[in-house]
Amino acid sequence: MPNTPARSTTILSVRKGNQVALGGDGQVTLGNTVAKHDAVKVRLLAGGRVLTGFAGSAADAFSLLERFEKKLAEHPDNTRRAVIELAKDWRTDRILRRLEAMLAVADKTVSLIVSGAGDVIEPTDGIIGIGSGGPYAASAAKALLTHSTMDATPIVEAALKIAGEICIYTNTNIKVLSL
Repeated sequence: MPNTPARSTTILSVRKGNQVALGGDGQVTLGNTVAKHDAVKVRLLAGGRVLTGFAGSAADAFSLLERFEKKLAEHPDNTRRAVIELAKDWRTDRILRRLEAMLAVADKTVSLIVSGAGDVIEPTDGIIGIGSGGPYAASAAKALLTHSTMDATPIVEAALKIAGEICIYTNTNIKVLSL
């Protein structure tokens, strides 16, 4: 298979009250071909206390997840600190700097986006949308959060389905985790 960039993923996290849910679609696309329909791009880490989802190159994302797990072990009760330490390493390490991925991270108290540019962003409204369909899913989630009484998990499910109907790099094979 030629060295075609992989385009895939919609990861969405919604925080509502004391609930947080994070989900992702299952599509992996190589060029103009769907290569996989049922990839799992969301994980529970730190003994089930931290949700994470990744967008971008799968190999790069798995490398980042391994490093993030180490940072969580070093800072077990401080997800924000673990994310900041990961971002610092990602930004300054020669090899890590080349990784092409983004992470969405959430625990009971904080939702964060982390990128290889050294960005650590905490969205004001608690909604994170990353990946190809991230903006579509985030827009749908904002509307559902404002105009419905749905809890976080059904909002994530509905918004990801909406994104899957709009974004060609997103499907409706959805996996959602929640705390």
